[in-house]
Amino acid sequence: MRTLELAKQRNYTHIWLETDSRIVVLAFKSTDIVPWQIRNRWINCLNYTDSISFIVSHIYREENVCADRLANIGLSLASFQYFYTLSREVREAYVQNRLGLPSYRFSFVWEGLAWPPLSVCTNLLFNIF
Repeated sequence: MRTLELAKQRNYTHIWLETDSRIVVLAFKSTDIVPWQIRNRWINCLNYTDSISFIVSHIYREENVCADRLANIGLSLASFQYFYTLSREVREAYVQNRLGLPSYRFSFVWEGLAWPPLSVCTNLLFNIF
């Protein structure tokens, strides 16, 4: 919502919003799923998107690593702030994306270990590459 409000203030007329949240995409189709406390603001955003060239689409977070990492950084912030340079984590994802390199998300559970032993990591790397 805040992004669309900022876009309106800056008079943007062409916006493509990609989100990894299916709920957000559904909210553009039905205001019934939007909590009543923010519904008025949401309807104002919908009126804005109806008046411009606007597309909203779903993207899996694995397909947009930069946005996923930025969202994780945003969750850790105490308040809203602007960034004028990319952090190291986001910069690495951006370069990887620009080079057309694939990105993977792994989830491992190692019983009783905070991190897998080096031999397991080495075997995983050889199996992946």
